[in-house]
Amino acid sequence: MPNSRLALLTSLAIIAFAGNSLLCRIALRHTSIDAASFTTIRLVSGAMMLWLISLMRRGTHTGRGNWISAFTLFAYAAGFSYAYVRLSAATGVLLLFGSVQATMIGYGIWTGERLLRLQVVGLILAFAGVVSLLLPGLSAPPLPSSLLMLGAGFAWGAYSLRGRSGGDPTLVTAGNFLRAVPIALALNVFMHGSFSLDRAGFWYAISSGALASGIGYIIWYTALPALKATSAATVQLIVPVIVALGGIIFLNEPITLRLLFSAIAILGGIALVILQKQHVRHKLSDFRA
Repeated sequence: MPNSRLALLTSLAIIAFAGNSLLCRIALRHTSIDAASFTTIRLVSGAMMLWLISLMRRGTHTGRGNWISAFTLFAYAAGFSYAYVRLSAATGVLLLFGSVQATMIGYGIWTGERLLRLQVVGLILAFAGVVSLLLPGLSAPPLPSSLLMLGAGFAWGAYSLRGRSGGDPTLVTAGNFLRAVPIALALNVFMHGSFSLDRAGFWYAISSGALASGIGYIIWYTALPALKATSAATVQLIVPVIVALGGIIFLNEPITLRLLFSAIAILGGIALVILQKQHVRHKLSDFRA
């Protein structure tokens, strides 16, 4: 793949990932749509888009998704939506990103992966950043919403880990989205008393599901094979930055010193873990060669 095309696809995918946070926050703040309806419409539109793209693709591919992955996908989407009812865009994505990475790093440790000294420092730094963000104070985010977003991050990390060997990523993702739809509909039935929907909220949810999620994942899966492991991991560090800037521009959200210092600690700590891990792999590869 030409470098110019790879750069374009990667940029579009990162913008799509950041767009999910901004679209959700805008919808839940500036329209009357409720979190359950946003979740359901996002999953339905994402499933339809992925299904249509799968039909247009040629060749034989494997992978259909499964119910466990579908439930973790739903848990992520629902927790994400309900958390953004009260969290700012930047705070939400920072908690989500930190939780996702902590889940995947924790899984690596649980399966026998050893952390080097700098990786331990990075992990402690990232954990301290999350704790400092949640400490009581005037600028602290609401704790229930923060816990919901941390739970959403855990669910997305689990979903990502389960999807490592599931076959063709487009078909697997389409299958999981389709299976998550009836679970989301059940949530809507359970929360019928708080049902609220308007045209603007509907289209924000469609955009989040069909464009930012459905097409965004397709673009990412197209670029991913051509990206080095280090690049694929570190480029995602840009997402919270884009969301924070979008929150300032589109939502007039302030960036507090607490949020700024926490962001530096979380993103810097995770970068230390990721980059040190890849550095060791390259050294081992050179030694074997």
